[in-house]
Amino acid sequence: MAAGGFSKLPNGTVVVALNLPAAAPDGVGGVRVLVHARNRARALTRLRNLGLRAVYLRGNAAPPTPDEITAVLHHPDGLIWRTSRDHAVGVPAGPPELWHPIRSLLRPHTPAQAS
Repeated sequence: MAAGGFSKLPNGTVVVALNLPAAAPDGVGGVRVLVHARNRARALTRLRNLGLRAVYLRGNAAPPTPDEITAVLHHPDGLIWRTSRDHAVGVPAGPPELWHPIRSLLRPHTPAQAS
């Protein structure tokens, strides 16, 4: 389950924003995922098809900001993420992190090979 929200655009499509919890034991951080889709159900299906099976949108507590909507609309995949450390308690605020394509989050990390 994830906190988040959505915004319906004038052309009928939606931008869904989800705050996913961190996998780290301390719980600091997490990621904010933005999805542009035809409707809310299709946005969640896109995430589930990528392996994020337990993602649900309950309510509209944290809808995407206008800057977030602009970012996801300008990305060719319409699916981006960044860490949500800016909203974590006890983390100093700095310049916001840039948005990343979703494949960089889901890509398996392999250790560098020594030559």
